[in-house]
Amino acid sequence: MESTRPRLLLVEDDRELTGLLADLLTEEGYDVDVAPDGHRGLHHALTRDYQVMVVDRGLPALDGLELVARLRGRGVACPVLLLTARGSVADRVDGLDAGAEDYLVKPFEVAELLARLRALLRRHPEAAGWLPVGRRRLDVANRRVVEGTAEFPLSAREFAVLHALAGRPSKVFTRAELLSAAFGRADAPGTVDACVHHLRRKLGRDVVRTVHGLGYRLGGQ
Repeated sequence: MESTRPRLLLVEDDRELTGLLADLLTEEGYDVDVAPDGHRGLHHALTRDYQVMVVDRGLPALDGLELVARLRGRGVACPVLLLTARGSVADRVDGLDAGAEDYLVKPFEVAELLARLRALLRRHPEAAGWLPVGRRRLDVANRRVVEGTAEFPLSAREFAVLHALAGRPSKVFTRAELLSAAFGRADAPGTVDACVHHLRRKLGRDVVRTVHGLGYRLGGQ
């Protein structure tokens, strides 16, 4: 079965930083490809599918802004986080106008980089074929939840309920609404409670949050 770890392209010419980030991102659950310059980054991005890219602005051969602009011109919509030593408002505007979704100034805290990548993936789940479930991922095609290297297969009913919740993570569903969203019907409300019970046994009690007097919403948010 194909890996559902999100594939990330890191385009960075600083070898020490590249090694550090590649190891860190791999441990965080990404499949990482690296490119040391803009031309090779462009080749990777045009020949493979990625869920997110981290691109240094000051690259040799082809700088980060031009790389992003060329990708957007070729119809590559993968979200891009730009890394740069330039932190002025004008520089940030240039990066965003070139087509990047986010911008992080060096030196940066690793925790912030990881949080920004998670935020990008939450905003663009359709590119990956999976949906965020807290720090886990719901693999839509293969009906399972992935956390790092761990995988949790779901029954058809468990998947239907979790998929409905993950598709609208801020919504509180009544039992009737969740039945309709998951199964296309509004009867047998006990089905929802049973599915929530089994999801919590497999994935932990925090995977689905009970909103007392109202219903359920996705947990871990």
